[in-house]
Amino acid sequence: MQRKIAFLDRVHPVLEEGLMGLGWNCVDLTKTSQQRLEEEIGDYHGIVIRSRLPMNATFLKHAVKLEFIARSGAGMENIDEQYCQSRGIKLFNAPEGNRNAVAEHALGMLLSLFNNLNKADREVRDGIWDREGNRGVELDGQTVGIIGYGNNGSTFAKKLRGFDVRVMAYDKYKSGFGNEFIEEVTLSEIQENATVVSLHVPETPVTRGMINERFIDQMNHPFYLINLSRGVNVVSTDLMDAIETGEVLGACLDVLEYEKSSFENLFDNKDVMPLPLKYLIQSDKTILSPHVGGWTFQSYEKLSQVLLDKIKKEFTNN
Repeated sequence: MQRKIAFLDRVHPVLEEGLMGLGWNCVDLTKTSQQRLEEEIGDYHGIVIRSRLPMNATFLKHAVKLEFIARSGAGMENIDEQYCQSRGIKLFNAPEGNRNAVAEHALGMLLSLFNNLNKADREVRDGIWDREGNRGVELDGQTVGIIGYGNNGSTFAKKLRGFDVRVMAYDKYKSGFGNEFIEEVTLSEIQENATVVSLHVPETPVTRGMINERFIDQMNHPFYLINLSRGVNVVSTDLMDAIETGEVLGACLDVLEYEKSSFENLFDNKDVMPLPLKYLIQSDKTILSPHVGGWTFQSYEKLSQVLLDKIKKEFTNN
């Protein structure tokens, strides 16, 4: 069967090349408006996306022949999974494709924060030679608590093996993963012991706002926060207050609560920028990046290759 596949976002060409190798027809619709897509999507058997459009029931009801949606990324929050299940539409994502990139990014942000590298670099370029003001903190001796031990959390744990740190991990939906390097613990044990908390969970009703005033108050030690999951999983106002009081010593944020689904229009109206966002941007106790934790040259290709392998396994004998 020759399937027709709609590419709504740009992804690495290895996916298109692989699907065309199966004799499928791949069509570039990356610049097509949503209204036009609703008119044309009924002819397609597959959709490839990143984050440009929400795959909700309103849109998908037009895709009468749809067999699958493939998302080049890990999170699935822009897809109505329940509706797709009711229609028998297969869903593919690729957390395996960017897990190494996310883990390296998390470690890089943490080391930069500990050693004041962003601040020191900026000051030296401005002619300021402040050695005492940029005295660093060592990672060795810290207790790192990882929340979410899926692809990203487990790979970050592996990156920490070269350091003399205690690594604890909690996962609400997984057990039996503890080993000589990782302590499998409860969330309360992380709050009791951790000096670094790294968040690696999807956006769900349970995880939205999970790092909030209550969570921070239950931490036994002042701690550093890493968030490479989703911005809405951290309440920015509570994080701002905790940095001010010293309950949070610093934060590595690749994602921000105020992101829109497309990520690029965060700063469209700087005149009405929320106070917590302005604070986090101006603080020397934060390291920020534009949601690129899983976005390397290598992961760009890996994401497409993982999707290709999953699609081929489902629809062919290869």
